[in-house]
Amino acid sequence: MTRCLPSTLLSATKTESLTLASVTFPETPMINRRLLSKITAALFASLCLGQGALAQAGDAWPAKPIRLIVPFLPGGASDVFARAVAERLSSALKQPVLVDNRPGASGIIAAKAVMQAPADGYTLLYATGSSTVMVAALKPDLGIDFSKDLAPVAATFFGGVVLAVHPDVPAKNLNELIALVKAKPDHYSYASFGQGTNGHLTMEWLKSRTGMGIQHVAYKGIAPILTEMSTGIVQIGWVDLVGSLPFIRTGKIRAIATNGTVRTPQLPDVPTMSEQGYPFPGTGWQGVLAPKATPPAVINRLNAEINKIMVSPEILQLTIKFNAEPPKAHTIEQFRELLVRDLGVWKRIVADGNIKVD
Repeated sequence: MTRCLPSTLLSATKTESLTLASVTFPETPMINRRLLSKITAALFASLCLGQGALAQAGDAWPAKPIRLIVPFLPGGASDVFARAVAERLSSALKQPVLVDNRPGASGIIAAKAVMQAPADGYTLLYATGSSTVMVAALKPDLGIDFSKDLAPVAATFFGGVVLAVHPDVPAKNLNELIALVKAKPDHYSYASFGQGTNGHLTMEWLKSRTGMGIQHVAYKGIAPILTEMSTGIVQIGWVDLVGSLPFIRTGKIRAIATNGTVRTPQLPDVPTMSEQGYPFPGTGWQGVLAPKATPPAVINRLNAEINKIMVSPEILQLTIKFNAEPPKAHTIEQFRELLVRDLGVWKRIVADGNIKVD
């Protein structure tokens, strides 16, 4: 329950003046002082009533369905993860959490929809690093700071991407691939699933650290990379952790590294870049953000509920199925720090590689 403290609003000084909310009124005849006292009392009662109403409104949240805006088409891994969180959040909050897919403009359409929504806890963004801090690093003219223009709520899933090669490529690990490429500068090219994506920026970071001369070929999605790599048209490429599994297991492509922080559940024999001497500083993450002025009580409740959801047996099974890293709880401040740190990482990679995107 919210308490009102009159001493913070009304005080009398020894210099015969009255101060109300930092405005000073000169001493007046008794009748005016009485009137002032009545006005003061009325203002104080009104403020207390308003604070009580706000407290009741906070206690009542959520009183209606919540929208979770997702910056991707239905059916992809991020959409599946978002729907899994939404379903369990609905049960925890006793209100529907409705997924609203808003793809386009690398996630900016969805982000702006949430930024412009009322900050009442009824509109949330299901975000990824690629649809927030990575976009901000690549397109500084957008003028968006995702650590300030939206309120971090909770981190959900973590994972990276896989560096794979066609079986004819003799390299069996990352260091052998680097040596192979450096022996024939500009002879090889590598594929990623689009300009400015995780794989593209990771390889540009690796090039800046090793001096590799290798050209980038941007594809429109994972499927064409997997098809052409399995047939030898493409020899080196970055692929996702889910669609690539059948190709890796059947020997059509060979995984040699991931850029995640730990080995993935379904590729336990594939070492991370860090294990092979190249500690990649970026993080592949997903999480929930809210309009920046959303009440702290609402954000705290969401953070607590989502953190509980992420350690449920069903979610743990989903992370294994989708080859994601084991979930780890983050406080709101830890999630904010992750956003700030990742934005700095991607900005440096973009600047060092002089990377431009359309």
